[in-house]
Order: sequence, then structure tokens, then C-alpha cells
Amino acid sequence: MTALPAWALRPATAADLEALVELRAEAMRPDLERLGRYDGHRVRQRMRDGYRPEHTSVIEAPGPVGCLALAPDERPGTLLLEHFYLRPALHGRGLGTAVLRAALERADAAGLAVRLNVLSGSPARRLYERHGFALESEDPVDVFLHRPARPLPGKAVS
Repeated sequence: MTALPAWALRPATAADLEALVELRAEAMRPDLERLGRYDGHRVRQRMRDGYRPEHTSVIEAPGPVGCLALAPDERPGTLLLEHFYLRPALHGRGLGTAVLRAALERADAAGLAVRLNVLSGSPARRLYERHGFALESEDPVDVFLHRPARPLPGKAVS
């Protein structure tokens, strides 16, 4: 395994959108092709339609290599983790684990649960399960996972 690159999160801006759209297409292509569902226009448009820079962070390692959005969910007391992508060349180097751990620490500090969905058969599911996510439901394309709130010791949940 190659060493974990130095990395940081920075707030996303509207100007980041198109670079993140292309990153999403690159990162999702193998899983979507495996499922017979890759459509280059659709994969890009879904990111454009769902992009909320106020809830999105760009992963720099150095330069933009990924993104992650952690936004309030429709369910009270829960955050939705979405748009978590890394350049495929960085997979398997511990960067996704480090970024996910940082996001979950934010949720834990706030006493919030986290939910997400991952494509069926994606290796990313193992990453999420190692971090306490459990199956909520699934269909032939999507797997929905949930991680209960884990308040930090000594922190009351509001």
C-alpha cells in the first residue's frame, strides 16, 4: 500500500462544480458499467442537480482529488453523506478512510446519525461497514446504509 497522501478539506464553491462533475463521472463509471447503467450525461447531470456547495467539501491532496457532502437529512437528527468521491488512482491508499473518519467525527460531535447510499456491489460498501454503517434497505441498484448517532463521551445529545 502506498503511503497516505497529505490532505485537507476546504469548503466547496460554485466554481468547483464542473470539476466535481467530471470527478463523479470518473469515479462512478466502473460500478455503473458493471450494473449496466452508465450514462455519461445522466451521471454528470445528477451531480449538477444535487450540488449544494454550502454542504460540500473538496478534498485536496494536493489539488482537488475528491469531494464529500454532509448535509441535513429529511430525518430529524440525521445527516446525509453524499457525493463522496475520490480519484480512482487514490483508492486503496487510506485517503477515503481518513476523510470518512473526519466526517463521522463531525457527526459524532453533533450527536447525529448518518445515512448514505452506495451502488450494489461497490467495494465502498466495505469501507462504510468498517465504520459502523449497517444495512437499512437495498434494491438491485442501491444499498442504503445507516450509522446511529454516537455522541462523544460527556456530550449530551440535544
